[in-house]
Amino acid sequence: MDFLDLDHVEFHVGDARQAAYVLSAGLGFRLLAQGGPETGLPGQRSLLLGQGGCRVLLTSGLEPGHPAARYVARHGDGVAVLAFGVRDAAAAYAGAVSGGALGLEPPRERGGVVTAVVSGFGDVVHRLVQRPGAGGGFLPGLVAVPGAPEPGPELVRAVDHAAVCVPDGQLDATVAYYCEAFGFEVVFEEYIEVGRQGMFSRVVQSPSGGITLTLIQPDGSREPGQVDDFLAWHGGPGVQHLALSCGDVAAAVDAMAGRGVGFAPTPDAYYDTLPVRPAERLRSRGILLDRDHWGELYQIFATSLHVRRTFFWELIERHGARTFGTANIPALYAAKERELAALRVPAARGGVVAK
Repeated sequence: MDFLDLDHVEFHVGDARQAAYVLSAGLGFRLLAQGGPETGLPGQRSLLLGQGGCRVLLTSGLEPGHPAARYVARHGDGVAVLAFGVRDAAAAYAGAVSGGALGLEPPRERGGVVTAVVSGFGDVVHRLVQRPGAGGGFLPGLVAVPGAPEPGPELVRAVDHAAVCVPDGQLDATVAYYCEAFGFEVVFEEYIEVGRQGMFSRVVQSPSGGITLTLIQPDGSREPGQVDDFLAWHGGPGVQHLALSCGDVAAAVDAMAGRGVGFAPTPDAYYDTLPVRPAERLRSRGILLDRDHWGELYQIFATSLHVRRTFFWELIERHGARTFGTANIPALYAAKERELAALRVPAARGGVVAK
């Protein structure tokens, strides 16, 4: 099995056009292609957006029984497909199934692109995508948008990693699944404390380094927090956030903030605890700074744009750093905790619901 990269991410959403507007107007994505019943995609409307090497597919079901409509009814808008680029879709499919994955769609070739689908976690699946050396469409049923504008300055380059929340007690099994079915390896692990809350985190990565999943489980022995909130509001395991790699995270924050995107605030005292005072351009924007053995990284969480306050975006800029920074992770989740704390109200049976 040769998993190359995260080929694209597909969201199932209630209104693909509205979701596309938010991504383009707020985060700087461009509409690249579209499809629907008239292009051979019955019962759905799909829009493909891109920026740098990042591709996001938005799909809305036009009929109640469509898988995208059923997903949205259960979870709200969210990531339904993490697509893996592969050299050989048939071999990757066979290897994943022999390693314990459930085969959902066997390999088939359409328009020069070979795709297959296997199980992932919760209601999220993995599309295996084998592309021809050159040419060909993105996916069958998607046609290029005529007169699409030329790309301007691009704020993001690609998806750095996907963060996945799983219920208490499922982390070990989920890690084992990705190691056995896909040949991923554990490259980082940490226990994170935020006040009286705790969570376990393990990062699995493809041998190519092109696909990285951060798997997060709440510590059931501590007070419930934001991971518990996600699992309750989303309705089970799912992608909590996608991290977008940037060449200049400060410039990206400025541009996105100017378009109405909010970011989780960072207390000024955070910067006073760092061994080296960061540049003022990081402090003034609330961007976090950290280091590992290989270099530096800068990170910040955007506030959620989703009505359930589940999925959100992260911006990350790496300068040699390969991991996620020991200090940044608690600080990032503390910032998100401050954002979400005001949204919690007691539920009738002792849980929490989003305002």
